[in-house]
Amino acid sequence: MKNQHLQKLAKLDMAQAPSPLTFTVRRNPPELIVPAKPTPRELKPLSDIDDQEGFRFHLRVIHIYPQNPKMENKNPASVIREALAKVLVFYYPFAGRLKEGPGRKLTVDCSGQGVLFIEAEADVTLKQFGAEIRPPFPCKDEFLYNVPGSDGILDSPLLLIQVTRLLCGGFILVVRLNHTMCDAFGYAQFMTALSEMAKGASAPTTLPVWQRELLCARDPPRVTCTHREYDEVPDNNGTILAPDDIEHRSFFFGPTQVSAIRRFVPSNLKRCSTFEVLTACLWRCRTIALQPNPEDEMRMIVIVNARSKFSPPIPVGYYGNVVAHSAAISKARDLCNKPLGHALELVMRAKTEVTKEYMKSVADLMVIRGRPGFTNVGFIVSDVTRNGFLGLDFGWGKAVYGGPDFRVSSSFTRYTNQSGESGILVPIWLSGIAMKRFIKELNNLLAPGNKDHLIPEHLTTLSKL
Repeated sequence: MKNQHLQKLAKLDMAQAPSPLTFTVRRNPPELIVPAKPTPRELKPLSDIDDQEGFRFHLRVIHIYPQNPKMENKNPASVIREALAKVLVFYYPFAGRLKEGPGRKLTVDCSGQGVLFIEAEADVTLKQFGAEIRPPFPCKDEFLYNVPGSDGILDSPLLLIQVTRLLCGGFILVVRLNHTMCDAFGYAQFMTALSEMAKGASAPTTLPVWQRELLCARDPPRVTCTHREYDEVPDNNGTILAPDDIEHRSFFFGPTQVSAIRRFVPSNLKRCSTFEVLTACLWRCRTIALQPNPEDEMRMIVIVNARSKFSPPIPVGYYGNVVAHSAAISKARDLCNKPLGHALELVMRAKTEVTKEYMKSVADLMVIRGRPGFTNVGFIVSDVTRNGFLGLDFGWGKAVYGGPDFRVSSSFTRYTNQSGESGILVPIWLSGIAMKRFIKELNNLLAPGNKDHLIPEHLTTLSKL
């Protein structure tokens, strides 16, 4: 009886693919929002961390808000539109356009042309999305219209925002941003400023700081660290998914699930963080699901916020990219056959390798090698649980969901389920058949009597060698 109770507590909590849901979204024409006051007309170079190939894309972030009876006479689109014009006075580079110079160097032309904004309404309620508002979301593209000609990296708007009001009085805010301008930390800073202005503040609590020269290459540039995250490697394991064979699910890990996984942490690694142990677990389960050749190298890329690595520290208010993509690498044979501690140790080591010198070495590598992109083969994870997305309040209270929507990486986000339990939500993208194996392995891991991971059937012969 006790085991049955534990099984219920630690069972895998995942979001299934959404049921068909039909609704209509009516949009106003896209408009350019310019700063509410005149701003400096100048050229502002990005850092050599900002303008690498791996950040030259548009990242989408979804924020979902329920009804607030006290705000029923307010239009969230109007409130956010007005606040956006005000916040752009402080964050005026976002109203500019990117230009590319010699050596592929990117510079922001602070032209004041503005950011794109769309007001919309949908004949659907939050309740129709299900008992829990979490990815995958049905018809999510309806909540962010890709304005023709807006998704380029150069000479294109750096922000696209759509606010969609729902029948229930709630709304969905989706932001698409050019990643060269900021990382998740910087984005959260900008959005916090936007929320403060929406509630009547005359200036952000944290004023923005540019100073991108802090993360520019040295003279002369010199690569002093090993950067496996920029290796060019073939995709032997189906990491790059075909568009017609992608299954997306999100998995919730509350205290019970985390405790069940921590049973497998060796005593010498007990001080590991929840992010580290979940990353190691998911990397291992994902590898088993992919059924790679036992001798293949399996990669895990962990996105590390390096702000705390600098002394003197990066200034408060700096909103540029201060992240590294540190790589952990293991043979598939070892990842699948060895205890979880093997993967966990590699994850922890990858995080600790990121130092101030490491970041300087990355900046120098960009200049020397022409700003290469990251290896797009492997499992990429990031931790945005501390960025406060759920706490962003535009006057309607806290969000019920807030997080990036980007299938190349799995962003760990803070989430509260329908039982009021706080935990971590992790999106996973795999082929259909690999997803089934992934879920089976995770369920096996959470099973109460499991003393260690079962070795996958296709590797049992290897374990006997």
